Amino acid sequence: MPTKIIREYPNTFNLPRRIEGLARVAQNLWWVWNPDGQRLFQFVDPLLWDLLNHNPVAFLQKVERTRLNAAVGNPAYLEHYDRVLARMDAYLSSQDTWFHKTYPQQLDKTIAYFSFEFGLHESLPVYAGGLGILSGDHLKESSDLGLPLVGVGFVYDKGYFVQHLTEDGWQETRNALIDYKSLPLISLLDENRRPLTVCVDLPGREVHARVWELMVGRVHLYLLDSNVESNSPSDRLLTERLYSNDLEIRISQEILLGMGGVRARRLLGSEPSVWHMNEGHSAFLAIERILEFVHEGMPFQDAWDRVKISNVFTTHTPVPAGNDQFPLWLIDKYFGNVWPELGLTRDHFIELGRQAQPWGENFVMPVLALKLSERSNAVSELHGIVSRRMWNFLWPDRKEEDVPIRYVTNGVHTRTWLARRMGVLFDTFLGPDWMDHIDEPGFWNEVVNIPDEELWTVRRHLKNKLVHFANERTRQQWQDGQLTPSQAVAGGVFLEPYSLTIGFARRFATYKRANLVFHDFDRFMSLVTDTHRPVQVIFAGKAHPADEPGKLLIQQVYRAVKDSRSAGRLVFLSDYDINVARYLVQGVDVWMNTPRRPNEASGTSGMKAALNGVLNFSVLDGWWREGYNGKNGWPIGKEIEYTNPDEQDAADAATIYETLEKQIMPMYYERDINKLPLEWIRMVKECLRTLVPQFSLRRMLKEYTTDYYLPAIKEEKSDL
Repeated sequence: MPTKIIREYPNTFNLPRRIEGLARVAQNLWWVWNPDGQRLFQFVDPLLWDLLNHNPVAFLQKVERTRLNAAVGNPAYLEHYDRVLARMDAYLSSQDTWFHKTYPQQLDKTIAYFSFEFGLHESLPVYAGGLGILSGDHLKESSDLGLPLVGVGFVYDKGYFVQHLTEDGWQETRNALIDYKSLPLISLLDENRRPLTVCVDLPGREVHARVWELMVGRVHLYLLDSNVESNSPSDRLLTERLYSNDLEIRISQEILLGMGGVRARRLLGSEPSVWHMNEGHSAFLAIERILEFVHEGMPFQDAWDRVKISNVFTTHTPVPAGNDQFPLWLIDKYFGNVWPELGLTRDHFIELGRQAQPWGENFVMPVLALKLSERSNAVSELHGIVSRRMWNFLWPDRKEEDVPIRYVTNGVHTRTWLARRMGVLFDTFLGPDWMDHIDEPGFWNEVVNIPDEELWTVRRHLKNKLVHFANERTRQQWQDGQLTPSQAVAGGVFLEPYSLTIGFARRFATYKRANLVFHDFDRFMSLVTDTHRPVQVIFAGKAHPADEPGKLLIQQVYRAVKDSRSAGRLVFLSDYDINVARYLVQGVDVWMNTPRRPNEASGTSGMKAALNGVLNFSVLDGWWREGYNGKNGWPIGKEIEYTNPDEQDAADAATIYETLEKQIMPMYYERDINKLPLEWIRMVKECLRTLVPQFSLRRMLKEYTTDYYLPAIKEEKSDL
C-alpha cells in the first residue's frame, strides 16, 4: 500500500486578500521561465527583488506591507496580476499539450529522471554547471510538453560555493547556506504528519533521508536531504554539498541517490515505466531495482533483463578519467552484503562495473549504467563517435560503429534563456504563436522579414543591459569593500556599449583553454586596443574547489585582465551563476568557446547565446560541429585531432587572431548610412534561422520521447 502523503509548505505569507495568489506563483517555479510572473514581484519593490537574488519566497517574507498595499491600489498592477494568475492556472490545468495530444494512451506512465544536480534558477543553488542547467531545462520543457516525468535529486544544505577572487586572482570560496524556509520546497509528511523519509544501508548503519518536493510547472521534482536528526553527524553531511572528493562520501551519496531515490518513488506510490539516468551518478538505482525483483523470487538474470529494458542512460563525459569510479575495496565495503542477496559471487558483482585502468581495476559507474540500460546515448554526434570508441571494450565482438550508444544532441529551454525584448520581437514579426513552432526549421525562415533596424535596436538594448549590470555590480562590490581599485577595473567599470564585445564563460577546466587567446599576448592586445575597432572580452567561470590546475587557470586569466596593457578592455565577472550567465548570453556580440577537440561533449552556452542573436566563434567540437554552416558564425581551427597539444594550441590561437582581425572586427564595424552593420545583421538572422530550432530543448525532448522513452514503455508492456 502506498503511503498517504500530506503536503505542507514550510513558508507562509501575510498578503492582502486581493493579491494572495502571489503565494501560488512563488511556490511553483513556473515563474522562472515566464517574465510576466517575475514582474509581479519586481514591480512591488525592484531593489528588494534584486537584493534577494530574484527569490519570490524570500521576497514575500520580507517586503514591506506598505508596498503590497500600494500594489493593491494600482489598477494597472491588478490587471497584470489577474492576467498572470489566469495564465498560470490555465497552463497548469491544460490538457492541450503535445504529449496529451500525441500519446494520450501513455498518460498513465511515469518517466523518472535522476540527476546529481538541477540548475533551475539562481535562487536555488543546487547546481554546479552545465549538467545541472541541462537537467533543469529538461524538467521545464517536460512541463511545457506535458510529459509524465518526475525528477529525483538532492537538495544541498550549502549549495554550490560563492566565488571571491583575491587581488592576485586566486579563487577563494565560501558556502552558500540554503534557508529551506525561503525556498518553495513542499514538506512531504506521512499520515502521522512525520516527515517522509527513505532509508538505505551503509556499512554498519542505516542512513535516512527526508524527501522534499519542488513543483516545476507541471513536473514534480523530489529532492533527498540527509540532514535529519536520526543520522550520525557525518551522515547528516552527505547532502551538504555537491561533488565531494572524498570517495567514501561520494559512494555514499550515489547509493543514497540511486537506491534511496528508487525507494522514494515506491513511498510516493508510483512505478515508473522509464528510469533515466543523467550521467552515471545514479546508476546504483539499477542494483536496487534488481534487488526488488530478486526479493520477489525472480532469478537474477530475469531481473536483470526486466530492469534493463526500462533503463535509459545518458553519458556526458568524453574522457575516461572524468567518469565516477571507485576502487574495488570500497565496493567490497559497501556492497559485500548485497551480492549474496542477489545470488551472485563477488567476482560476478564486480564484473557489473569492472574496468581495467593503468593503476588497476576500478568499479566504474558508466560501465554499470551501460550494462544495465537497453538504451544509451551521447549528447552530440561527435560525442557519440567518441563514446563508442571509448566504450567499445564492453562489446568486444562488435565494430566501433556498431556499439549501441546513439546520440541526442543537447538543446536549451527557450523561454528560460530568451531575453524578454527578443521575445517581444518574435511576437511582433513571427506571430504570437511562434513558440508552438520553436522546433520547426521551416518556420524560422521568417526571421529574414524582421526589419534590420528593429533587430539591431534589440541587440543594442541587450548589450546596454549587460554593461549596466557589470558596471553597477562592480560599483556595489567596491562600495562594500570587496574590491581594490584595480579589481574594480577588472570587474568591468570601463565596459561600454559601443565596442565589439566577446563573451567567454564556463567551468574553468584546463581542457576548455580559457587562456588560449593569450597565446600571443602582444598580438591579442593589439587587436583588443585597436583605436578604431576596439574589442572587449568578458570572462566568467568557476573552478571546482579541489581543481588546482583550474584555479591556476583562473589566476592566469585574471592577471591578464588586470594587465594595464589591456586598457580595461578585458573583464572578469566573479561568482558566475545563472543570473550572470543570463546577462552574458543575451548581451555580448560574440560567444567564444575554445575546448581542446574532442573533449567538449556538447556544450549549451553557445546555444543560449544563439537564441538571442549572439554569433558563435568556436572550435568545431560538440554542438558547434553540427550547428556551423559556414554562414551563421565562425569556426576556430579545423576538424583535426592533434597528437601534440602545443601544436593544437598554436594553430587554434592563430585562427582566433586571424579571424578576429580579418573577418569579425571588419564585419562588426562596417556600417551603412543609417549606421547599421548590414552584413552582421544578415549573419545574426542566419544564426537565428538555423540554430534556434535545431538546438531547442523541445526538439531534444521529442527525440528522447520517440526514440528512448516510448520504446522502453512498449518493451516493458510486452515483458509483463
